[in-house]
Amino acid sequence: MKSTVLAALEELRGACAALDDVAMAAAVDEIASAKRIALYGVGREGLQIKGLCMRLHHLGLSVSMVGDMTTPPIGAGDLLVVSAGPGDFSTVEALMEVARDAGARTLVVTAQPGGRAPLAADRVLTIPARTMADDRDGPTGVLPMGSLFEGAEFVVFEALVISVRERLGIDPADMRARHTNLE
Repeated sequence: MKSTVLAALEELRGACAALDDVAMAAAVDEIASAKRIALYGVGREGLQIKGLCMRLHHLGLSVSMVGDMTTPPIGAGDLLVVSAGPGDFSTVEALMEVARDAGARTLVVTAQPGGRAPLAADRVLTIPARTMADDRDGPTGVLPMGSLFEGAEFVVFEALVISVRERLGIDPADMRARHTNLE
């Protein structure tokens, strides 16, 4: 069991080591400068992006998950952040079109920068990791299906939050103060 955990960590390390620092910095710029941020993802990617939404809320940013009844309209000065590991999801592409038409910017987190969603985005953050879309071609490693991308998203999203926190000068104690007490 321990060897499986260590192998999974090595896969995650490899994906994170291949990140582009310029793309990471651009994602931080987009998040830090947005008036409001709406986030969207499907499946397990959606769970990771919900975690990012929570942390951005802890930073005190105006954030919401697309589909929640309290999500405000998006417009100029706002940012739509979507997760599209395989590069193509019809829902992601439709939401990006709505955001673009309303004057908002778009940031796509993906493993496939040549996909339709990343090609239509204002910014792309590529996490070079296997997704379900490409796990059938040869050996897949330890983590099954899209788990490598999803696990790397968690790590990358936490790093983005740390960078945004530093950029905006937010004290970690202020983040903690914004955590719910209804648990």
